[in-house]
Amino acid sequence: MAYIGQSRLRTEDRRFLTGTGQFVEDMDLPGQVWGQVVRSPHAHAIIRQIDAAAARAMSGVLAVYTHDDIAGLGLMDCPTQVATLEPMKVPPRPALAHRRVRHVGDPVAFVVAETRIAARDAAELVEVVYDPLPCVVDGIAAMQPGAPTLWDEVPGNLSYRFQKGDSAAVSAAFASAAHAIELELVNNRLIIAPTETRGGIARYADGGFELTISAASVHAIRDMLVDVFGIEKHRLRVIAPDVGGGFGIKNALYPEWILLLFAARELGRPVKWIAERAEDFNGTAQGRDNVTKARLALDAQGHFLALDVSTVANLGAYMSSGGPGSSTNAPANAMGSGYVIPAIFMDVHGVFTNTLPIEAYRGAGKPEVNYMIERLVDLAARRLMIDPVELRRRNLVSAFPYRKALGTVIDCGVFAANIDSAVQRADRAGFAARRAVSQAAGRLRGLGISCFLETARGAPNEGAEISFEPDGHIALLVGTQSNGMGHETTYSQIAADLLGLPPDTFRYVQGDTGIVQAGNGHGGARSMHMGGAALVKTINTMLDKARPIAARLLQAQSVDYANGRFSVTGEPDRAIALLDVAGAENLDTYVWNMLDLITFPNGCHIAEVEVDPETGHVVLERYTAVDDFGTLINPMLALGQIHGGVAQGIGQAMLEHTVYDPNSGQLLSGSLMDYALPRADDLPDFNIALTGVPTNANPLGVKGAGQAGAIAAPQAVVLAVIDAIGVDTIDMPLTPERVWRAIDNGKHP
Repeated sequence: MAYIGQSRLRTEDRRFLTGTGQFVEDMDLPGQVWGQVVRSPHAHAIIRQIDAAAARAMSGVLAVYTHDDIAGLGLMDCPTQVATLEPMKVPPRPALAHRRVRHVGDPVAFVVAETRIAARDAAELVEVVYDPLPCVVDGIAAMQPGAPTLWDEVPGNLSYRFQKGDSAAVSAAFASAAHAIELELVNNRLIIAPTETRGGIARYADGGFELTISAASVHAIRDMLVDVFGIEKHRLRVIAPDVGGGFGIKNALYPEWILLLFAARELGRPVKWIAERAEDFNGTAQGRDNVTKARLALDAQGHFLALDVSTVANLGAYMSSGGPGSSTNAPANAMGSGYVIPAIFMDVHGVFTNTLPIEAYRGAGKPEVNYMIERLVDLAARRLMIDPVELRRRNLVSAFPYRKALGTVIDCGVFAANIDSAVQRADRAGFAARRAVSQAAGRLRGLGISCFLETARGAPNEGAEISFEPDGHIALLVGTQSNGMGHETTYSQIAADLLGLPPDTFRYVQGDTGIVQAGNGHGGARSMHMGGAALVKTINTMLDKARPIAARLLQAQSVDYANGRFSVTGEPDRAIALLDVAGAENLDTYVWNMLDLITFPNGCHIAEVEVDPETGHVVLERYTAVDDFGTLINPMLALGQIHGGVAQGIGQAMLEHTVYDPNSGQLLSGSLMDYALPRADDLPDFNIALTGVPTNANPLGVKGAGQAGAIAAPQAVVLAVIDAIGVDTIDMPLTPERVWRAIDNGKHP
């Protein structure tokens, strides 16, 4: 029976729906105490004095730690490697601020008490004397002469300048171009709000640490932590139990993980900390936030000649673990999307500001560049009076493999066919009639058509292990990590398909550095591409190991394998079960699979909106997508991933806006009363078709589906509103006020 390609219900949902899941909040240890972080109320200030006497004297308080107490620890580093023009400036970042705070929410002290309430109350008694300093929260403003300087060692607040491409070729193309289209675009900063906030429990015993956290990429976090503590890897076990969403930001190293471990060692007791939602808003990394000036050159027939991109990326106050990659390496691979553009040049300034650090968030750089090119292409279609579908079809890659101007090689796809299919599913032919109905009701109606190309891989290489257990189950230990994506189900489907055994034979193991040997975790839609490929290789290696053992046990020269058993070639009745072979000899197998190829999920998304011109209110009426993810392991789960990603992309386009006061640096959108996440009634029924051109980049033919919706949706929605209200440009989010002002400005130029 084939299991790959089946839409099977998620195995893990039973425990989630019955309340038997194990999240950090559900876990307590004997003798456990609680931690609470004291955070800066200022965006930028000198710390003159910290008086913790009252807090330490409070009943139940065990310790109050400040920077001086943890001064012997190492600093939080940024392991992301970027080929910048000059060495990237990564300022020192201790777990507790030293002499100066640089964003609201910057950790200043850590209180540990017998109970959660006592820790919280004691934190209120820690008195910190600050001398406020001028702050800057905008990336472009931070580069201006006279702007407040965050770091003495980073003049002008410039951490790095990154360039890639052929500047001379781009200049020559623009000089000879018949048309040049230019836009300045803001990719708005986003607060990431997983269902589960961050939290953790640390314990220390017999010279070793254990840290259980709501996080992803546990091996990478462990490696960063052992550097901070100056210990060997085997002395720290990092575990991620069930995790309620991550979206990239939980891959990073955070000060709280260090503080929990330190306090557990100092006190000899387990220490737990759970962020409240407001604390998560002020203490967890955020996403996106860049301003881009982009130019597209075209010839007289509308063929693309060159793309020139200049970006200012707001990094926040510190360099987060994966922060710089979101504006450099990741967008470079995706630059130009799936279009033939002979010459491309990108120039990026990474700038520090008095805001929370930026981290990789769902798509990480690819949503930004796909949004940019689709906005340019749509404006070009308007200016050149070419149908936007025709202009895209005219320039999409059609011959493979295709080497893009910045070096990435696209291996396969049917880009134009995806547009044709999406246009048909969206009933573009009937749009004029729907627009007429809206006009009769005093509404404006618009259609936004956009393509997308993702570059999916994340970190290269991945490990997988197969282990035969005494109870007859087979453990699948994989170095990727699910934060709700359904890996327990899909990995079991892969193993069931390859081994011919029922899916419930397998037990999936992840997120534990004490059990899983190695892994590159979560991010970049990499799990089925990287982890699935590693699992396939591991299973094939195990079968190669088992085959001669089975032959010996069957006293045969040659055996075949099918449906969970080995049989003598030509004598199918002489057979032995795989599990029996594993009982005779150890078949446990581990493989670290070297694989650095990128896959290219792609598709076409079409949004249709109706706008009230009197109020600027936008209703998303229809949403259509045709996506190519190669082979689908579980179509239903892939569709769920697309729904979630599209919802997040719609949220960025229409609702979500991180607002810092420019004078005080206060986070004005600091709660769910002030920061609008999409809800069910903001979304229409999705009309989504999943197609598949299998890739040769991995043995499964999968391309990755986790990020596509967030990459494709923003431009589709924005272009629909632009089409409805008849303007050339508008920035996200499409709030009623912003849309109304754009309409009003159009009436009164």
